[in-house]
Amino acid sequence: MDQVLIFKTDVDGMDDANRVAALFESAAKIKQWSFDLTDCDRILRIVSSDLHPKLIEKLLTIEGIYCENMAYEL
Repeated sequence: MDQVLIFKTDVDGMDDANRVAALFESAAKIKQWSFDLTDCDRILRIVSSDLHPKLIEKLLTIEGIYCENMAYEL
């Protein structure tokens, strides 16, 4: 079953978004992803069936991008 992971980031425009796109291109476990750069938290949403939020946080942090999982429950 797919899950939607939501992260607060400090992505500051298309240059940062393109860097993230390059990272996610080869990630087979990521089915879909998007940014909401109009939101004050610059939200990153990822759809995946088997991906741990800590992996995304670590991956983006290595690239110099702040990333914090925003856990939620339905």
